[in-house]
Amino acid sequence: MAKKTDLKDKVKIRGIRRRWLLNSVSVVLLILALALGSFAAALWSYYYTGTESDLMGKASSVAFSFQSYTRSQYWAAAQQTVNKYEEKGELELQFLDTSGAVIYSGNDLTAGTTPGTPDIEGALENQMTTPWMGRDPTTGERIAAASSPVVYQGQTVGVIRYVTSLSAIDRQFFFAMAVITVIGLGIFSMVYFSNLYFVRSIVEPLASITETARLIADGSYGVQIEKKFDDEIGELTDTINDMSLKIKQSEKTQSEFISSVSHELRTPLTAITGWAETIQSGELRDAADVRKGMDIIVSEARRLTNMVEELLEFSRIEDGRFTLSVEPLDLKAELEDAVYTYKEFFRKEGIELVYQECEEEIIPISGDPERLRQVFCNLLDNAAKHGGSGKRIDVSIRQEILDAVIQIRDYGPGVPVEELPFIKNKFYKGSSKARGSGIGLAVCEEIISRHEGRLEIGNAEGGGCLVTIRLPIET
Repeated sequence: MAKKTDLKDKVKIRGIRRRWLLNSVSVVLLILALALGSFAAALWSYYYTGTESDLMGKASSVAFSFQSYTRSQYWAAAQQTVNKYEEKGELELQFLDTSGAVIYSGNDLTAGTTPGTPDIEGALENQMTTPWMGRDPTTGERIAAASSPVVYQGQTVGVIRYVTSLSAIDRQFFFAMAVITVIGLGIFSMVYFSNLYFVRSIVEPLASITETARLIADGSYGVQIEKKFDDEIGELTDTINDMSLKIKQSEKTQSEFISSVSHELRTPLTAITGWAETIQSGELRDAADVRKGMDIIVSEARRLTNMVEELLEFSRIEDGRFTLSVEPLDLKAELEDAVYTYKEFFRKEGIELVYQECEEEIIPISGDPERLRQVFCNLLDNAAKHGGSGKRIDVSIRQEILDAVIQIRDYGPGVPVEELPFIKNKFYKGSSKARGSGIGLAVCEEIISRHEGRLEIGNAEGGGCLVTIRLPIET
């Protein structure tokens, strides 16, 4: 099956090459054919039409000088003209009677013959100078001829005819055509092979991209394509390579997420089950121990509930069912509620939660109070989990020109610089060993984005992680 697919793809690639070459080569051939035709027409006009015009001019000129002669004077003058004719090597001059027979000729071999060519017939019948090209009926040689009638008082008394061989002209014409044809073939070959190289430079990377895409589709994530050209194909190569790496990273992150969630779910379930079975067995006699066990069960159940809520929230985001119930709200009051909710809990854990109260009033914003409270609680919980030995969390709120700004800072080790670009990605946990599903920050990012705000995470001066929330105020 794989071989059939590969063969099919190769056929398709050949089809792309064939269509490309057919289109480009057809245009080049058409242009060359038009150029060759135009050149041939120009050559024909230069050699043959020029020769024809020259013969007609000579025949008409001599016939004009003979038009005042009577028949007897015509023949006497014809003989005299032939005897004095000096261009015998280039042109043959003939004097014909009204029957079309050659009476006098610069070439004694043709005297007495009757050529019977169309130029003679045209001169006798139409009394017009008539050209003709073709093969001599007697010798078979290609010739050009022009015949002009000698008219005396409206009567044709004879015909003056000039004849020249076309052998030399034919050789020059065909040599010139051969040269231009060779040049045309050279141009065509250059265009064809340059197009072939160009098409290969496109088709071969496409074939590599196709093969890589197939490998990615088959589950071989992370495979890379060699980039050969810095052009549109190169950009596509970069995009495919980037996609492949991101899919690999996503698969790795998802796998780690599943493993992490499984572990995170197992831990509270184990604690709940263990303490519940112990209390149920009646082994604990001391009321303080029973109360401690129940506190652990409640705490772990609450943590389990929070994890499930995060997973459900993530599911809503992925399915597009995530919505906001927007209303005017006092952002400062919502933040303070979240702070005071956690303050006592953090105190018991040995963490100092410092809230820097803002004396000025914060302009109300439009938002979902429940979702924003969810963000505040999640970020405070993260600060407690990742604060390390810092045991302090600072929270503040202030108003800038266009935004309400909330900052939450812990005094732990901070976030490694190389992990900062990925810290808000779904399932990403980085090098942290703290508990969590890895989707809390992704949910927070989604909520803040839905409020047209920004969630910024970085490292604070002096150590620790600094989270900044910017929400637009109503103006």
